[in-house]
Amino acid sequence: MYAFVPAALFLVLFGVSVREDRRRFRNAVYLGLTLIFLSVALLTLVPYLPAGLDTAVVALVFLVPALGTIALGFFLIGNAVTVIRKEGRRPALLSFAAGMGIFALIAFVLTLGNRGSQAWDAVVVGVVLLAGYVSFLFLCFLAYAFLYGRITVHGDVDFVVMLGSGLIGGDRVPPLLASRLRKGREIHDAQIARGGRVPLLLTSGGKGSDEKLAEARAMADWLIAEGVPQEHVRLEDRSRTTEENLLFSRTVMEAADPGYRCVVVTNNFHAFRAAMMARKAGVNGQVLGSPTAKYFWPSATIREFVAVFWEHRIVNLGICGAIVALTAALAAVSA
Repeated sequence: MYAFVPAALFLVLFGVSVREDRRRFRNAVYLGLTLIFLSVALLTLVPYLPAGLDTAVVALVFLVPALGTIALGFFLIGNAVTVIRKEGRRPALLSFAAGMGIFALIAFVLTLGNRGSQAWDAVVVGVVLLAGYVSFLFLCFLAYAFLYGRITVHGDVDFVVMLGSGLIGGDRVPPLLASRLRKGREIHDAQIARGGRVPLLLTSGGKGSDEKLAEARAMADWLIAEGVPQEHVRLEDRSRTTEENLLFSRTVMEAADPGYRCVVVTNNFHAFRAAMMARKAGVNGQVLGSPTAKYFWPSATIREFVAVFWEHRIVNLGICGAIVALTAALAAVSA
């Protein structure tokens, strides 16, 4: 049973960290490490398991991830084709590149791993370690982002902050942004319906160089046209980025009520990263996600992960650099 101690330890760390703040990326890493050490612990039980169950455990730990990786490659390429038909080539690039990257890595390992050269074997191991590290972080991000997206709002909030995005034709709310506004209004209406205080809907977004009016103004007009009383709407119309959305919105909320409590609304693929930004900006509230077209989700999620990876680039690039240096040293010794 000692084999389960590391998994139990990381599970405790995960629980403590989530309790402290659900918006930390380290929560995702603790969750991933818990699952990895749990898998290792399960493998130690295989010799003692009855026939059939031992095979199931080995398949769960090894076969499912292997087949899942291949299936993921086909899914991403298929998704890219769907996105190209609906949105054009540019939004499909990340999904297509990730799918092709999976098959390129498999081909690389199968081709160079059979050369019988220790130097090439070292290179293959290095590439696999790099891919494994990035894949581990991506799966951590994916799993925890899914869990984070399941949170619900308990009690009343003072503000519902809706993050802006680009406008169509310079003055019209696009479908992606409309889903955020509908989600924000749902929270607003539900709180009033259960007898809570009236939360203010805070639209956040400045005027881009190609826009005729501030995103916050277009969002507010959309809400009012949908029946939201004008006095229930506030604007933050200076921000240009998500970071500014949160910082400037916090200023508006603190000016109205230093003890405010809020929720922030964005699209579901962006919720966890926006939550990390909200924590950094000192916003007192969690982030909720609004629905996004399923075909758009894979590429958007990959883009979010790349951004999170780069935000932690000192650690991530340091680890990747160490793997490359170790690979080079092993290849030189084996040459």
